[in-house]
Amino acid sequence: METNQSPPCKRPRRDRNREKAPSSNKIEVMEQEIWRDFPEDLFETVIARLPVAAIFRFRTVCRRWSSLLGSDSFSRQYSEAPHGLPWFYTITHENSNNNVAMYDPLLKKWHHQSVPLNHTKIVIPVASVGGLVCLLDLSHRNFYICNPLTQSLKEIPPRSVHGWSRVVVGMVLNGRSSSDGYKVMWLDIDGTCEVYDSTKNVWSCPGTFPPSIKLPLALNLRSQPVAVGSMIYFMCAEPDGVLSYDVSTGIWRQFAIPLPLHLTDHTLAEFQGRVMLVGLLCKNAATCICIWELQKMTLLWKEVDRMPNLWCLEFYGKHMKMKCLGNSGLLMLSLKAKHMNRLVTYNLLKREWQKVPDCMLPWSRKRQWITCGTAFDPVPCALV
Repeated sequence: METNQSPPCKRPRRDRNREKAPSSNKIEVMEQEIWRDFPEDLFETVIARLPVAAIFRFRTVCRRWSSLLGSDSFSRQYSEAPHGLPWFYTITHENSNNNVAMYDPLLKKWHHQSVPLNHTKIVIPVASVGGLVCLLDLSHRNFYICNPLTQSLKEIPPRSVHGWSRVVVGMVLNGRSSSDGYKVMWLDIDGTCEVYDSTKNVWSCPGTFPPSIKLPLALNLRSQPVAVGSMIYFMCAEPDGVLSYDVSTGIWRQFAIPLPLHLTDHTLAEFQGRVMLVGLLCKNAATCICIWELQKMTLLWKEVDRMPNLWCLEFYGKHMKMKCLGNSGLLMLSLKAKHMNRLVTYNLLKREWQKVPDCMLPWSRKRQWITCGTAFDPVPCALV
């Protein structure tokens, strides 16, 4: 050891880590020589797998990317890519004003349309398929098809039956996506029905009911129909059960299925091709939300899950009302009582309950009341 030289001192760990860590102020510059020849089909492959909110941010990058999202090749890439949870298209009400609010369950965030609803044409969402939502006006005669993400809207020919009557509406695809066309079907309690084919732009009558199905139908007008492939299922009463119609073959079927005991509000749901039932069980002062699955062999409802007891305690002794705002894969339930209004979602795959944050307009802190809604798959390239 050299004379008059002190031994090396040990520096603090923080100083050593600071030297090893890269500078946080360093900005990486994308080399144009590399990225300008990046294959465009790979851009589509990557963008098609991004969350929906990120896809719409990419539209603002440049005109080429904005037009890219409307191309047939991107539509094909998006239909082949795996996607997550459906969104919810809802109508909110405040001070006699109606607005559209869309809920993204992945980000747990509400989105609001920049263009408010036309007050001269009050419409309600009644069905959805392939990224499109079917809207019906209060006369229950005029229909509209929209893509909520792009805010594109088309009015289809009004149904030919005149006179006011409440109807239930179902919707199916002709192929794998909306580019292959879609069908809209309405049905009222006296058995009158029509089917609209988007490829022909006309309504047609599917024929008469078989003698085994008695008319008039005791339809549950509070339950949205569900679609599985080309089949549309409607909720019926007297007798309790399900009415089905195959859009491709024109065949009607009716199944008598007794409902669970002490069931009040209830609606059909669909999950991975299976017909489900969600309802409000009320016995004495206790209230609970339960989920059932239809057993095809026995034609009975089998309970598969129910809301946690801790949540149900909040409803004890209250006169609860339930409305289902989305019934495909992910359920959104509106639970109301005096001085209480709750929104919850239920994931049929994960069997998971979650509370929905309050819906408030960006320019107002007042809570919005959800009046009606439906679930839809967020598809930015869906064509009306």
